[in-house]
Amino acid sequence: MKNQFASVKMNGNEGLEKVLQTSILVSEEEVDFNWEEYLEETGATAAPHTSFRHVELSLQSSFQPGMKLEVANKGSLDTYWVATIITTCGQLLLLRYCGYGDDRKADFWCDVMTAELHPVGWCAQNNKTLQPPEAIKEKYSDWTEFLIKELTGSRTAPANLLEGPLRGKNTVDLIVVGCILEVRDAFEPSVYWAARVQCNVGGRLCLSYVGLNDSSDDMWMFYLDTRLRPLGWAKENNLSLKPPTGENLCDLRSSSEWTEALDEATTETLKSPLPLEVFKDHADLSTHSFRAGMKLEMVSPKEPFHICPVSVTKVYNEYYFQIRVDDLTAEATPTRAVCHADSPGILPVQWCLKNGVGLERPQGFESQDFDWADYLKHTGAEAAPDVCFPNASQSRGFCKDMWLEAVNPLQPSELCVARITQVKGRLLWLRLEGLTKPQPDCIVDVESMNIFPVGWCEANGYPLTHLLKTVCECLVNGKYCCSQLFVNHHCFSGPYLNKGRISELPKAVGPGKCAVVLKEILMMLINSAYKPGRVLRELQMVEDPQWNCQEETLKAKYKGKSYRSTMRIVRTADQVSEFCRRVCERLQCCPNLFGPTIVSDKCPENCFSQTKTKYTYYKKRKVGRPSLGENAQDGDMTKPARRRKKRKAIFVQKKRRTSIVGYHTTESPQVCQTKNTHSEIFTCISLVTPASKQMQAHIKVQKCICFQRQIFCMCALNMKCCIITTERFEEEDRLVLERNPLEWSVSDVVDFITSTDCASLAKIFQEQDIDGQALLLLTLPTVQECMDLKLGPAIKLCHQIERVKVAFYSQFAN
Repeated sequence: MKNQFASVKMNGNEGLEKVLQTSILVSEEEVDFNWEEYLEETGATAAPHTSFRHVELSLQSSFQPGMKLEVANKGSLDTYWVATIITTCGQLLLLRYCGYGDDRKADFWCDVMTAELHPVGWCAQNNKTLQPPEAIKEKYSDWTEFLIKELTGSRTAPANLLEGPLRGKNTVDLIVVGCILEVRDAFEPSVYWAARVQCNVGGRLCLSYVGLNDSSDDMWMFYLDTRLRPLGWAKENNLSLKPPTGENLCDLRSSSEWTEALDEATTETLKSPLPLEVFKDHADLSTHSFRAGMKLEMVSPKEPFHICPVSVTKVYNEYYFQIRVDDLTAEATPTRAVCHADSPGILPVQWCLKNGVGLERPQGFESQDFDWADYLKHTGAEAAPDVCFPNASQSRGFCKDMWLEAVNPLQPSELCVARITQVKGRLLWLRLEGLTKPQPDCIVDVESMNIFPVGWCEANGYPLTHLLKTVCECLVNGKYCCSQLFVNHHCFSGPYLNKGRISELPKAVGPGKCAVVLKEILMMLINSAYKPGRVLRELQMVEDPQWNCQEETLKAKYKGKSYRSTMRIVRTADQVSEFCRRVCERLQCCPNLFGPTIVSDKCPENCFSQTKTKYTYYKKRKVGRPSLGENAQDGDMTKPARRRKKRKAIFVQKKRRTSIVGYHTTESPQVCQTKNTHSEIFTCISLVTPASKQMQAHIKVQKCICFQRQIFCMCALNMKCCIITTERFEEEDRLVLERNPLEWSVSDVVDFITSTDCASLAKIFQEQDIDGQALLLLTLPTVQECMDLKLGPAIKLCHQIERVKVAFYSQFAN
């Protein structure tokens, strides 16, 4: 499954670390949860990404179609003209010079991070020439008058998004740790107070009221929540700025302490104000038609597991009103909430009856069978008319048994795997998985900002609570299901597997889905290895083009380091036996060590009588390492001249069916035979590794004279594909390295990425164990495919990688 949120960045790692310390603990098993595997194994369906309107908005560019800006003229030095943004794609903008009207022939793309773009008025302030392009120069006689009409009433691109540290950032990225916003009071809609951003997870903000230091009082809100406004909003709209009233928070500080904290926060914010673009997508509130005394149904604001009768107790203005959960007992503690016309979870009277949903009977109401007609007569109240609920039936594409990620209402910092058990009108019933204490299905509105698409947590680096074990329900005699696979403990375990660990494995695995059962037993073998990383490499060689396979990621840990590999595992029952035999062959163990055949006392292969040194079943052939290209010639096998530091294998491919990343077995230089219709200069760097336990990297540089430009081309281990950069690097962009990047560790790579404008991607390099040698092999297609990056961030990252390559060639290649 392609990650739909690769462009979403999480700001505020410091704050997140603090939040997670008081949040859920994620076990090793939970970290390995994979949505794609789970949905495929269970046949489940993910809720469509388009159903989550708030998430879709958070992925949009800060630049909007129709915005005006000033851009350099093509072919005319030091002149500029006004252009209109036609559309956006990440950090790329499609522009059209003003004056072309609806003519699209001269539209052009530019990168916000590299193009010379300025806000309207920049030329006048900097004495630059503003003139139309030559192609339309004669279209109007008075261009000044044309510009006045064109710019009147138009929206200009914000200067802070075209220049400075916020340049090119998406809306969500503008909200950084320490930003100050104003939050509407939960119980008084005319009262606001300042709150500081503790962390930003894809637009979901952890906020703490200014003046409070206890993290237990922190609150979570999505940045589009109508309660959030920019600092200064209350004063501009003649509203009150008072400390929060809920749960006696106001009494935790004196009046002077609250004022002092607010003054400090205001002074701090003036130095680096939150851009108003953050609030560009906030929905305008609709006017309501409720009157005091009306009754309606509503999802309980305190315990969103049931629907209950509520009453309108106060109307503040045309936008806000107050409701109270009905409770007729004398000692009742009222549960109140402030609502507006579009508040999630408010429903007309008899909504539950019409939709076959149970309605909670008010406390203290004597009748056992609740009936609205009797209740209204008993209380002397009226039902809110249907006109007050214009969107009561909107479902936004959600269906029963779809899966998503949802906030635990009893623990707002926790997000869980959730399944939709019911859809009624605009309400969803969600069953949250993996909770330590079971709870009823929670009820959420389809417009809730506490629900997210599958993969949202992973894309934002946030822990996801999920079901602890996936269950595969399938028929044993089905095409894609196999019976038990046996582990025959007495059979020869070969040079890679530890006999003692093998003896501790279960005697059988399955029955179940073929790929699931095989993956489980392969993970057992990997964990039983002397060196799990070596077994991972050997397993990558088990492949047959005739097999019906699916790709699975296998992982291992050894001496504190993590390894991963993508392996193709058979899917159908008729291929399981051959697959098991091929695996055993690759691991040089008895063909009956595991598979569909159970071995009692004596193995048919007579392997029990062999020792590790005498066993020769597989000694007839030489087992080499995986290779990307053609196999090495036998005569090329030579002993390495010297040893270098052992390098861990890096497997970063994902969802690919191409050859496997590995090490070549020859010292002979492999020259890239790239052809081009133009004569150009190719500098080819070939990495080859001899077949020895201590892996070594030899660099050989070959130059062939061609024409015009210098192109740096890195051959990926004998594979006829290259990384090509067709532009020269400017002197100011040149990188000077203190150490050869071929010797960089994973930490060195992470440190380098962190020092660039791609710092937010450093975590990916850490997770995928990319060291210096792997870094030099990355290309734009590889970055997009394996790291799930959109074009804009991928280009940006590849620019930094190319800087390393250029520095490597100029400093170390010779």
